[in-house]
Amino acid sequence: MKTSRFLLLTLLGALPAVAAQETPHKIVARAEVNFFEPKKFTDVKDSSMGDYERTTYLDQIRDHLLEQAKYYVPENHTLVVTFTDIDMAGDFEPWRGPRFDDIRIVKDIYPPRLVLTFQLRDGEGHVVKEGRRELRDLAFLMKITMAFRDDPVRHEKGLIDDWLRAEFPRVRSK
Repeated sequence: MKTSRFLLLTLLGALPAVAAQETPHKIVARAEVNFFEPKKFTDVKDSSMGDYERTTYLDQIRDHLLEQAKYYVPENHTLVVTFTDIDMAGDFEPWRGPRFDDIRIVKDIYPPRLVLTFQLRDGEGHVVKEGRRELRDLAFLMKITMAFRDDPVRHEKGLIDDWLRAEFPRVRSK
């Protein structure tokens, strides 16, 4: 009992020291991702009768782009990306039977496609670069990727990575 009281008092005494430590500096996001009318996207669903709201696919795409932006967007700049259409790799083939309603069949004839607009803005908000891109990879199944095979948006993430590499020079880490 005395040991537990001693530990409790020791921990309570250490709290002010922990609170006094500097908090790490806030990481400023270098990108902003928007989805324009996702209900009208060609295919961002997890079953033939599903819809985009049931999945986390858009969240995964957004998170991936936000994570990768730190490698391609210079400090004090912001990349604003708006997706206007997404057609995920593969498609549903319900004619195969009722058990195939929620199985995405990935073949060469169903390549991933992302349509986006972007603006790269400097620290004052001036547009440095902007454009509209329709990303498609007809050879997506021939690529060797480091992504996990069970990642449902690995092909779309690959398109984003390829676009960032082609569009922006890699930022040097300090």
